[in-house]
Amino acid sequence: MPFRLKAPFRDALRDAAPRPLAGMWVCSGSATVAEICAGAGLDWLLIDMEHGPNGLGSVLAQLQAVAAHPVVPLVRVPANDPVTIKQVLDLGAQNLLVPMVSSVAEARAAVEAVRYPPRGRRGVGSALARSARWNRVDDYLTEADRYTSLFVQVETVAGVEAAAGIAAVDGIDGVFVGPSDLAASMGLIGRQTHPDVTAAVLRAFDAVREAGLPVGVNAFDPAVAQAYMDAGATFVLVGADVAMLARGSEALAARFTAAATAAPDADRASY
Repeated sequence: MPFRLKAPFRDALRDAAPRPLAGMWVCSGSATVAEICAGAGLDWLLIDMEHGPNGLGSVLAQLQAVAAHPVVPLVRVPANDPVTIKQVLDLGAQNLLVPMVSSVAEARAAVEAVRYPPRGRRGVGSALARSARWNRVDDYLTEADRYTSLFVQVETVAGVEAAAGIAAVDGIDGVFVGPSDLAASMGLIGRQTHPDVTAAVLRAFDAVREAGLPVGVNAFDPAVAQAYMDAGATFVLVGADVAMLARGSEALAARFTAAATAAPDADRASY
């Protein structure tokens, strides 16, 4: 029986309402957490293999967990490596983010890893893989590019300088700017809202948008996120599962452990 795949993130960005698409990191490696986040009403999720404790098995479980929800999952692979990209695509990931792309040559290498020959070098294994639903997707091998979108992450000084050329590479569907690593490459580690870093982010925005591609960015602070949206970002990561859990549990501890410690003194004072 033929199987229809969902539209890729490229199409969601093209067809979006007149507002940027809001997403969040899923870094925990938990399919349950991914499923919870998928049902929250956000537009997209980023399943992270670069800094999260994710391997092929946990990525597969998360893709399966979010599949029933009207949210678009992207997978950030750990590196611009054709073997890993092939495996993640075969798991059924339709949308990839490749980190640390700082040149046109690296962007072209990512495109080649995503595409089947003769346009690329992706290995053929669709009959064995979830990507084609074990050959239940008609004409998957010839139509794979239609089902797959590729985004690259610009997060170095060299990447910002090359942003226009990267965005012009055929097969790149959008560029995501990473202020944290960009700040580090500028000698400003941990200072991703420094004016010089913000200016570099905006230069990348201008270059990518001039090439006609959507541009995204990471910004956990609501005010920073809104500023980048106002500056033309069309997809923005506005939070992360692990960060929200960390801050939420800290808030509980601050409220209730502090109250428990203070209570005996308050009781004594009342007598």
